[in-house]
Amino acid sequence: MQPYTAPTLSPSKALRIAALATVAVGVAAPLLRRRVKIPKAVVLASAWSAPVALCVAAPRSPKRDIAVSILQMWAYFATYEMPADDPDELERRAFVDYPVKVDRLLGLGELPGVRFQRALADPGHIRPPEKLLVWAHWVWFLVPHATVAYVFLRRREQFPRAAAMIYGTFDLGLIGYWLVPTAPPWYAAQKGRLGGDVARTNLELRRMMVDYGEQFWRGRWPTLYDGLAGNPLAAMPSLHFATSVMSAHVLSDVGRAEGTIGWVYAGTLGFALVYLGEHYVIDLLAGLALVEGLRTAAPRLAPLAEGFSRLVQGLEHRAQGA
Repeated sequence: MQPYTAPTLSPSKALRIAALATVAVGVAAPLLRRRVKIPKAVVLASAWSAPVALCVAAPRSPKRDIAVSILQMWAYFATYEMPADDPDELERRAFVDYPVKVDRLLGLGELPGVRFQRALADPGHIRPPEKLLVWAHWVWFLVPHATVAYVFLRRREQFPRAAAMIYGTFDLGLIGYWLVPTAPPWYAAQKGRLGGDVARTNLELRRMMVDYGEQFWRGRWPTLYDGLAGNPLAAMPSLHFATSVMSAHVLSDVGRAEGTIGWVYAGTLGFALVYLGEHYVIDLLAGLALVEGLRTAAPRLAPLAEGFSRLVQGLEHRAQGA
């Protein structure tokens, strides 16, 4: 009788299994971190490793490109929400006053948001133009990803750069949220930190999105708001505006009509964010600086990105037995 010999895994199969396990852990860790009390560093390392691991585990295909984009945003959401795990600590760390002072300078003595609402709003009512602005804010949750999907379908050769630029904007904005947690105007208004603007004009800065959300969504609004709020003290830079501007740049590379739509939306959203009390002008300017800085630095970063890509491709080839 021949002695039993345990089956052995080939190096390529072992590498694929390890990569798939990394993907699974990266998906599960953010879901389980509070229940199991997983250290933040472990969660971050796991979540951000998952998109890379999938590139090793599966050969390049349209489905893999989509899955990698989803995993990247999964890591972003986990990182974005994490500072809000301890609301009291986040409030202690949050910066409330500096954007008020800067925006008062930019507004020539008065906050632009307060100035806009005093001139255009009807206290106690949400008019159709304001409802349109609220919807411009709500649809933002789809716009950057719809832009990436559009490029994927219409200009496949531009997809890698488009996805890298838009999702890179998301990722770099997280640095500000962690290092300089900054309160938005509506929060400062709730805490009575807008100072002379409110006292002088006898106007309370309204958060119109909430007013209209309660009116439009009714009983579903608390669930929707809680599900999307994530981190309420993450205003600097404005990634709403930054990713919309980057999307406009990306769409401009596709075609003139697409670019026009992108820029009209970015401009509308920028005004909406200030008028609705969601962001300061300085938040938008910081988001714009982030976008233009990334676009300027992209050619210089390209060799580093290409080197990393070759490393991942080498692991992919080994995992696929090529």
